[in-house]
Amino acid sequence: MDILQSYIGHIINVMPSLLQGAVITVEVTSLSVFFGTIIGIFMALGKLSKSKIFHYPSVVYIDFIRGTPLLVQILLFYYGIPGLISSVTGEPLRIDPILAGVVVCSINSGAYVAEIVRAGIQSIEKGQMEAARSLGMSHSQTMKDIILPQAFRRIMPPLGNEFIVLLKDSSLLAVIGVPELLKSGQLYVATTFASFPVYIGVALVYLVMTLTISRLVHYSERRLGVGND
Repeated sequence: MDILQSYIGHIINVMPSLLQGAVITVEVTSLSVFFGTIIGIFMALGKLSKSKIFHYPSVVYIDFIRGTPLLVQILLFYYGIPGLISSVTGEPLRIDPILAGVVVCSINSGAYVAEIVRAGIQSIEKGQMEAARSLGMSHSQTMKDIILPQAFRRIMPPLGNEFIVLLKDSSLLAVIGVPELLKSGQLYVATTFASFPVYIGVALVYLVMTLTISRLVHYSERRLGVGND
């Protein structure tokens, strides 16, 4: 009973720090998904383009990011690139950890969103493009007004999953000192050595966030009528 009371006490004590870390986790994830979606749309259009100038760079970007671990990308961007620049310029360079986290997660998310958007665009019947072009609409106008709005409704579920996956993967940013949820728990453990109750608390906060986002995604799908095509 004493152990249980001690564990509950640690969870109560660490919860304010975990909630502060959770706010940073949500902020970093939201910004990363926003910028990742913009990157993903352009990369998807580039991969579908018949122009080699747009097609091959998009393919290389998507394959490289999807084929390498997010942790390696974080370390490469935060330590590798500043080290390379410093060796050339002779001047020390340090990147803000939160800024680095947003940039790396945006780039990582962009590759996965690109494949989601590409699949969504290719799921639209080709006849719609042909019909729009026969009416005198340009290719870009058809994509913007006809294809992408329909594709967006179909990719809502996988985009929601991408948000949840990135939310959990953002815990890797603790290795570069971003004060997100996991890092907040680690700092408490470093002073109390109460690892079990603290990491249970971290897991519970992640669970609440992912379940909340999952419910919001389902609600948005119902509002948009996803699945009623």
